[in-house]
Order: sequence, then C-alpha cells, then structure tokens
Amino acid sequence: MPDKIIDPNKPKKLHVQVFEAISEEIESGRWPIGSQIPIEDELCKKYEVSKATIRFALLELVRDGYIMRHQGRGTFVCKKASSSGMTMSAEFDEFMIEAVTPLSIRVLVQTVMTPVDDLEIKLEAAGESHVIYIRRLVLADNEPVLLAESYIPHRICPDLLKEVIDDRPLVELLEKKFKVPITRIKIFIEVASATENEGMLLGLTKGAPLLLLSQHFYSENTQVMYMRTVKRADKFRFSREFEKK
Repeated sequence: MPDKIIDPNKPKKLHVQVFEAISEEIESGRWPIGSQIPIEDELCKKYEVSKATIRFALLELVRDGYIMRHQGRGTFVCKKASSSGMTMSAEFDEFMIEAVTPLSIRVLVQTVMTPVDDLEIKLEAAGESHVIYIRRLVLADNEPVLLAESYIPHRICPDLLKEVIDDRPLVELLEKKFKVPITRIKIFIEVASATENEGMLLGLTKGAPLLLLSQHFYSENTQVMYMRTVKRADKFRFSREFEKK
C-alpha cells in the first residue's frame, strides 16, 4: 500500500496528519507490535515534513500508547491502541484536588515569554514566538499546597495579560471571555522531586516527593494550553469523579 500523503494545504495540522498516518500503519499490522519504527530522518523523507513535525507526532503517539522510546535503542511499537467504546464525562476543575477547606490562589507571575527548552513540543506550538506564562500558588488555610504553571500561545488570547485571574479558573476565562471552547483534555500524573524553588514556595526541602500533573488542553485539534502542576504529596489528594454517558 502506498504511503499516506501528507497535504500541507489541508486545514488539519501536519503533525496530526503524520500521527494518523503512523497510527494507521500500526493498527493495520503493517508495523507490528515490537517492531522498531524508522528514525526521525527517515520519517521526514517518508512524509516530506520537518523534523519538528515528526517529533510532535511521535510525542502524541507515545502519549496514546502506540509507541515507546528506549534511550540508545530507538522507538518501538508497543501496542495496538483500541477504543473501549466507553465515553466518560466529568465536571472539571484545573487543580483536581480533594479540598476539605477553602482554597486561595496567589498569582506569582503573569507575563509573556519566548518558548524555552521543550516547551514548543509540550505545547505543540512549533514556530510559536510568544507564550503567555502564568504561575500560581494555591494555599489552604494560608499554607501552600500546590504550584501551577500555565502556558498559552499568545495569539490565542493576548488580552489575558490584562485580566485579574486570582480566583478565576483559566479554563473559564478561555471559554467565556475569549470564546475558546475546550473540547479535550489529556492528563498525565506521576511522581517528581521538588526543585529548590518549588521546595521554597511549598515549604519543602529540595528533592522532597511531589505529585506532578501535566495537562494538555485542546480546542478541537489545536492545543491551547499546557499546564504543569506540582502538589505536596502530604496535603490532600488528587480527586476526579467520572460518569458514564
């Protein structure tokens, strides 16, 4: 079967087209479980796209469980992803913690920045020159329990820099104020160690265990916000309730 054509004239983003092309190879069995997929340079030639586009697509394939990267060995098909046919719904709050006492929010930073490190990949914003950066500290009974860093492409809502956001959820602002509907959220939870700065803000020593929550917010196929949240492991629990619809 000929390679699926990646069309730059389609409204669908290139990395989404590459994701669909590779996932089709896996689901069809042409790239079987355990097989090594081509290296980035070969994928660039195969689909005639940039290396940044390939990296965005591979990151999404890792997140969706299609492939797994092994340092020094390469990238391998780890399973054929399939849908359970079950759709779940839930009320959403940004911090996802089981609070037994009222929370207060302190905005530490609300500015614009140039993407650094791997932020372009995490935000799926190749070539993005400016990103809105918001850092908030959440307190319970005046004791810090959670630190949240949010990144939003500046073009999405430049006037967000003028908003007072102390007690307003960013998702609510995006949807109601700036008319950016959130249609999908991907959430990853893991254990992390506190940096010196995180420890200072949360009242912990450097290296103390934290719960790390990475959230990717989408409006249709476009990611509009990436949020990185670290929470004290000894204060409250992450909480989420789902309902089958």
